[in-house]
Amino acid sequence: MNLPDYKHAKSRGKEQVKKESYIYNDSYSTLGLNKTYHVKTYGCQMNEHDSENIKAMLEQLGFTEEDNYLKADLVLLNTCSIRENAHNKAFGMLGRLKHLKETKPDLLVGVCGCMAQEEGVAKELVTKFKWVNFVFGTHNLDQLPVILSRVLEEKTKELEIEVLSEEGNLIENIPVKRANKFRAFVNIIYGCDKFCTYCIVPYTRGKERSRAKEDILTEVESLVKEGYQEVTLLGQNVNAYGKDLPGSYYMENLLEDVAKTGIPRVYFMTSHPWDFTDNMVNVIAKFPNIMPSIHLPVQSGSNRILKLMGRRYTKEDYLTLFYKIKEKIPRVTISTDIIVGFPGETDEDFENTVDLVNECKFDNAFTFIFSKREGTPAAKMVDNISLDIKNQRLYRLNKIVNNYFLENNKKLEGQTVSVLVEGIRANKLGLYGYTDTKKLINIDSLDKDLIGKIISVEVTKAKTWSLDGKKVRD
Repeated sequence: MNLPDYKHAKSRGKEQVKKESYIYNDSYSTLGLNKTYHVKTYGCQMNEHDSENIKAMLEQLGFTEEDNYLKADLVLLNTCSIRENAHNKAFGMLGRLKHLKETKPDLLVGVCGCMAQEEGVAKELVTKFKWVNFVFGTHNLDQLPVILSRVLEEKTKELEIEVLSEEGNLIENIPVKRANKFRAFVNIIYGCDKFCTYCIVPYTRGKERSRAKEDILTEVESLVKEGYQEVTLLGQNVNAYGKDLPGSYYMENLLEDVAKTGIPRVYFMTSHPWDFTDNMVNVIAKFPNIMPSIHLPVQSGSNRILKLMGRRYTKEDYLTLFYKIKEKIPRVTISTDIIVGFPGETDEDFENTVDLVNECKFDNAFTFIFSKREGTPAAKMVDNISLDIKNQRLYRLNKIVNNYFLENNKKLEGQTVSVLVEGIRANKLGLYGYTDTKKLINIDSLDKDLIGKIISVEVTKAKTWSLDGKKVRD
């Protein structure tokens, strides 16, 4: 049994990150024969991509995917620790699985992901959820076949928990079962060294460690050959790419080389404003297949709160970068993250955030009430703001940002936009897709042959959260 250790998890040594290759043992290939699995994913795109790796490994073991968890022989929760809401959802699901296991005693239940890397959660699983079969963390995802072999072959009823607290290594060549046939996630950097005071990610994901450019480009080039239309470069802080590697090859260099592979659409996320360089802006502006859609979390418009958050930039720094991006990249849309009710946030601090939003008029914003994360510095700060006030601030902020979403969308009415068609709408009355600026658009067409293709669509109507459009004839 290995449990996570925050003291060790936050250490940052100078040792070179080890690059290793995923090793598959053929003797495991029948572990899941005639068995089904269901993976439930919570949280960010990194978790979604981890689940793509998990599914591929499970299918190497002989398991078959089952969409309904009630019918599965193995249920694995890939969890998120970024906010309390994600915690509650995962624990709620565990409660349902406990009842299910009472009627299906042979059901295997596993927990992995960022929650598994939390000290408190791991201890709670050991003491209150002993019926769970196995737990592993973010640093040993590649060991899933080994862990499952122990669970299945030893047939022990004791919880198998293997959560490593380390800075992290790089494991290449883990198999992947992509959820989509025309857009793909590609990890370029793991971990984070920023240690924002509210954030648990540096503890659960380890230190920043960049993949070799050769491995990234080889993966993207293979996606191009397979006909993929879009790639999203992923990392907790993609802009820090290359800073941990020898030489002078950074995010702007990688973006340029990925663009030169010829893949039609390139996105990246998530960015930290502190690492967003002028060279990055210039490269994005230069290549038409690097999409004019940037997620740039600001978190607060108050310099005092930004300092307490450990964000390492001021409101003025952010606005300078914001306008530089707007000036140099035609048609760019910028989305953001904002936290309200951070410990000690005054009415004046909140008004500074409102002022920033009114100035930037973001195309999208993900807004949240501060969520205390055990083990972070912010968790120890005095939080004297009532939940009622926090809710009032969030409600007001959402009303403001929603107005700007609609205002920005209305500017597109009558324009022709480039759209990657994703599929058939839930109501079966047409197709849907996303513009190059990542706006959802409903298309007045039932031509299934368009799915997976990039087409021209005229915007006929703008709504707060989406657009309506019709296909433009070739």
